[in-house]
Amino acid sequence: MHQMLKSRTAAEALVDQLVNCGVKHVFCVPGESFLPVLNALRDRDITMTVCRHEGGAAMMAEAIGKATGQPGVCFVTRGPGATNASAGIHVARQDSTPMIMFVGQVERSVREREAFQELDYRAVFGSMTKWTTEIDDPDRVTELVSRAFYTATSGRPGPVVVALPKDVLGERVSVSNAPGYKQVETSPGDEEMQELAALLASAQRPLLVLGGSRWNLKAREQIAEFATRTGLPIATSYRRGTLFDVMHPRYAGDLGLGPNPKLVARAKAADLLVLIGGRLGEIPSQGYSLLDSPAPATKLVHIHPGAEELGRVYRPQLAIHASPIRFVAALSKLDIAPQAEWRDAADAAHAEYLAWTQTATPQPGDVNLGDVMVWLRDNVPDDTILCNGAGNYASWIHRFYRFRNYMTHIAPTSASMGYGMPAAIAMQRLHPERLVLSVNGDGDFLMSGQEFAIAVQYRLPIITIIADNGMYGTIRMHQEREFPGRVAATELHNPDFAAYARAFGGFGATVEKTAEFAAAFAAARSSGLPSIIHLKIDPDAILPGATLSKIKQAALAKE
Repeated sequence: MHQMLKSRTAAEALVDQLVNCGVKHVFCVPGESFLPVLNALRDRDITMTVCRHEGGAAMMAEAIGKATGQPGVCFVTRGPGATNASAGIHVARQDSTPMIMFVGQVERSVREREAFQELDYRAVFGSMTKWTTEIDDPDRVTELVSRAFYTATSGRPGPVVVALPKDVLGERVSVSNAPGYKQVETSPGDEEMQELAALLASAQRPLLVLGGSRWNLKAREQIAEFATRTGLPIATSYRRGTLFDVMHPRYAGDLGLGPNPKLVARAKAADLLVLIGGRLGEIPSQGYSLLDSPAPATKLVHIHPGAEELGRVYRPQLAIHASPIRFVAALSKLDIAPQAEWRDAADAAHAEYLAWTQTATPQPGDVNLGDVMVWLRDNVPDDTILCNGAGNYASWIHRFYRFRNYMTHIAPTSASMGYGMPAAIAMQRLHPERLVLSVNGDGDFLMSGQEFAIAVQYRLPIITIIADNGMYGTIRMHQEREFPGRVAATELHNPDFAAYARAFGGFGATVEKTAEFAAAFAAARSSGLPSIIHLKIDPDAILPGATLSKIKQAALAKE
């Protein structure tokens, strides 16, 4: 006889399924639409982080998914709560990050009347997610939650939205848990690997580019060993720099924003480009200029876990439908004869990377953000996690900070503003023993700066660095290029960010000269409190290799 199943609410069944799927962290802004879930979470071994804005909660969940490869989970309330959270959903989509957002919904009896805060979630989120669903039948809650985990992690990972009608959650059910999900890996075939070996053997100027998601530490180690053995040069895609130790002698640099021109030239001159895991989107392809579309002149081998991405933009010479983990494991077993010309090219590329990133470029003003990044790379532990959002300030991170360990850079490839503070909170929750930095621009920070209150609430000793130049710098740069001298809507009036930190109960310091940064950082660490270091940046210091005034002058000269 079958054992009698215990009766429980649908909300309890949902939370039990989360536990069964290995969820350790949940981020939320509470809402009355899912109170039964909050009640069920109270008694489970899941760390719950209460946020100040749904966008922050969604970005925290996305950061967990990015760092671990397991779906990050957040709960938000219906209507305005869900739309607030959409920024995090978009990050997860463009960054190929597994994430599940549960959102409250009106009772089933009043649907289709535009009831209070009602939304059609399939219509609202359908273009941003891998799957959006609504649980109408409480008896199917464990089935559909299990499916959400498989969908979020399979192929090209991404976000899933699950709507929860308020009346469903309180109903009692007698259903079993679904088995815990397992990531479905796809492996390359022997024929494809042999064809790749032949392509490599005949290549004189090959370049391997690592990107995308679905990596792990073992795959990172295996690709490093393969590069060491064969001499093949390795580049990384935009904000995927932690897939390879930047100080490895085969590292050629990153194809992101403001990349080393010598690396871009190498990529364009390659006779074989092997793209592992990534999509070679707009930024890493330098505006789709590295390869012709749809038929590249360069031989392209594209390895991706999502079959729909193969041939989507570029028609590869060889397409391999495989996850990076399985592909790199197979690659490491290939008998590829090392070639001196590959090693020499990699040595030259690595020397170019070191020269490009070694010394901060001179800057207008008394605070040089490049010198700050160089100081950080030389003085913080190698396992420090640096989180940032979007803005020109990030150019100095990419240029001068060197990431040595796996998943020590958590940043959006979608270049979404306001990401750095929520991501840092998620990472400090995930790794309470490690140093976590949140690096932000002034406009960037205040899109989610209220989440600093959460760092104080949970006593998370994050060190937040704010580069304040009093404007939306990236937009001003483009504005001066296109409409020189006609400033509109890009100026900002900022608070005293150090005082802002103290008002929340954290530590604050202001840095007006580069030489003051080391002491401010030491004081922030010794305080043991969430901290903000407010850097006063000259507005003219717009990029590591350009000033705003010169960009304006060049634009005026063209008129």
